[in-house]
Amino acid sequence: MSVKEKREKRDKRHRRVRKKVEGSAECPRLVVFRSLRHIYGQIIDDGEGKTLVAASSLVLNSESKNGSKTEVAREVGKLLAQKAREKGIETVVFDRGGYKYHGRVKALAEGAREGGLKF
Repeated sequence: MSVKEKREKRDKRHRRVRKKVEGSAECPRLVVFRSLRHIYGQIIDDGEGKTLVAASSLVLNSESKNGSKTEVAREVGKLLAQKAREKGIETVVFDRGGYKYHGRVKALAEGAREGGLKF
């Protein structure tokens, strides 16, 4: 399967998920994007169309980057939850971005839950 075919399949799954998942001011959407090397998470208010909080493996310090990509994803989830709690966000809806709820995506979600987000 080519890279283009994989991207098209992920986009199709993401559109299907987005039909059901929508963030609001009271309950924004936590979005995950996964590249080969890094993982990104952001909390979006779909009503305003604005990103409220963002975190990624790029901004982690060098101590947290040691370990597997799954461990780094968990740390990104904790960092995202910490930033969200500072802004007063406690409840979100989870948008896995067309990825399977497995591996790094699951680790980010569990890290966010450990940090105090509810979804």
